[in-house]
Amino acid sequence: MNSLLNSKSVLNTLNSVLATQPKLTALPPLSLYIHFPWCEKKCPYCDFNSHQIKDDKQGFDEERYIKALIADLETELPRIWGRQVHSIFIGGGTPSLLSAHGMNELLSAVRARVNLEPDCEITMEANPGSVETEKFAGFAKAGINRVSLGIQSFQDAQLKALGRIHNGEEAKRAIAIALQHFKSVNLDLMFGLPNQSLEAARSDIETALSFKTPHLSFYNLTLEPNTYFANFPPKLPSEDEIDAIFEQNLKLLEAAGYRRYEVSAYAKKDQECKHNLNYWRFGDYIGIGAGAHGKISFPDKITRQVRERHPETYMQAIETKGNALIEAREISAEDLPFEFMLNTLRLTDGVDTVTFGERTGLPLNVVSKGLDEASKKGLLDSNPNKLKATEQGLRYLNNLQEIFL
Repeated sequence: MNSLLNSKSVLNTLNSVLATQPKLTALPPLSLYIHFPWCEKKCPYCDFNSHQIKDDKQGFDEERYIKALIADLETELPRIWGRQVHSIFIGGGTPSLLSAHGMNELLSAVRARVNLEPDCEITMEANPGSVETEKFAGFAKAGINRVSLGIQSFQDAQLKALGRIHNGEEAKRAIAIALQHFKSVNLDLMFGLPNQSLEAARSDIETALSFKTPHLSFYNLTLEPNTYFANFPPKLPSEDEIDAIFEQNLKLLEAAGYRRYEVSAYAKKDQECKHNLNYWRFGDYIGIGAGAHGKISFPDKITRQVRERHPETYMQAIETKGNALIEAREISAEDLPFEFMLNTLRLTDGVDTVTFGERTGLPLNVVSKGLDEASKKGLLDSNPNKLKATEQGLRYLNNLQEIFL
């Protein structure tokens, strides 16, 4: 009798475990992220994987790095065979330091190996200090159709405080050139800058709006660990002053026809960034390049990868071992809900509740306790068909996300 009871107990435990293992009925959209790790100057607030190019250009070998990227992509092909890529994002660092010839070589190699959607969005990040008309024309010819300019501010004093290599006039010139060559242009702007006033913040937004770009990103400067600013913090506006800047500029953006569709992203109608939307909807992405992260789903599991961070170590690993992975793991069923919520709750419209099951392969009841708690705290919309943060939830997003940790 005891043996029978023990057998039933084991069977019930096994069934319980199996019931919470991911079971995807369809795979999510797939994107490609390509990391370019070099920049002309490391900004004091930057915690991205970027490495300043030395004056003698030692360590920077464009041809060698592109070959490594292509070889890296080839290692991923068996994992995404038959799937279509709907967006590409080339980030950094400063990818616009690449030559137009190098960009064309890279994107031609990608097209030869991956099935791209006909209207594939291909974004490149660019520093206004490295913008040249001829070079941008070459990037457009290579296939770049969207550019994201790291403007941050139009005021010389603020740009100097942020360690940027461009000035306000160069920022304006870069935007004008980008608008001539690319289908879509995003401007990255920061607020809560050292000693920034309400009037100065308004001036930055009004200058940005005068160019009528289809997309704007509006970030609050934060002091990230392991940055110069973290060790030597500048004098920043108070929390009340930062709130006032945000509320003022949010009204200006909305009045100009920009809709806030993500915590820090604003777009004209139908001009949202496809690539970033795929991240926030818990889609899949191949990540190649130094320090790149990837997420690939299969019917019975969801996996993550991380590559070597330093460009030299990354290239050596590709050349000697055939891959540069430092981590390749399956996301546990226990961690999947938090990873999903970490992304999707950033969207102002949220997602349909059925998306949770579609993207994690888990039943919604695994997060029912967290949903109840978030709703009672006024952080989550009470609509049973939506997973959507309230205004208060967006304001205190970290608190909302931590409920699902």
